[in-house]
Amino acid sequence: MAWLAPDTACAGGGFLGIDHRVAYDNRGIWNRNVQSGVLVGTVAFVGIGALAFGDQDKFGNTLWRSVDAMVFTGVTTQAMKYAFQRERPSQTSNPNLFFHGTHAQSFPSGEVSAISAAVTPFMASYGEDHPAVYALALLPAYDAVARVKTRGHWQSDVLVGAAVGVGFGIYASRRNSPLIISWLPGGFKVGFIHYFK
Repeated sequence: MAWLAPDTACAGGGFLGIDHRVAYDNRGIWNRNVQSGVLVGTVAFVGIGALAFGDQDKFGNTLWRSVDAMVFTGVTTQAMKYAFQRERPSQTSNPNLFFHGTHAQSFPSGEVSAISAAVTPFMASYGEDHPAVYALALLPAYDAVARVKTRGHWQSDVLVGAAVGVGFGIYASRRNSPLIISWLPGGFKVGFIHYFK
């Protein structure tokens, strides 16, 4: 096997040495509309759920921690995109093109980071008692592969995006209480479901 590997290995570029264009595929589950649906569905579930359940039980508290993680992640990844200005695989075949203007916003992947940030607090809160919750990791993994297949991002973009999302998800999970809910009026702390009972 070791003798065969050099024949099939291909060198990559980018700062991790793994970036290369893959065959473009925008069909079936890799379709851009499906990717967008996963992102919008995740954000809607977390946002609407947080407002509905408030912070009065474990589920609502976890939703608000996901909100925290997604907001922190969104601000961080957007700042990184403006700082690094990396061209996307749809713009160039060279993964080493950083600092090419604000139109180049490949690094890191905002979508993968947002989905990672959304699911990490659930895995941290429920994973030990309900191991099936770890299956939520399939959502950012799917989005990472899909973004590379549709040439929206390089491999390192999605890996760093996932790391940023998981990092903020863990941070939000370990705080004494969700941060953003402390800035909102008391009605949101109760949640619409409990408020109108």
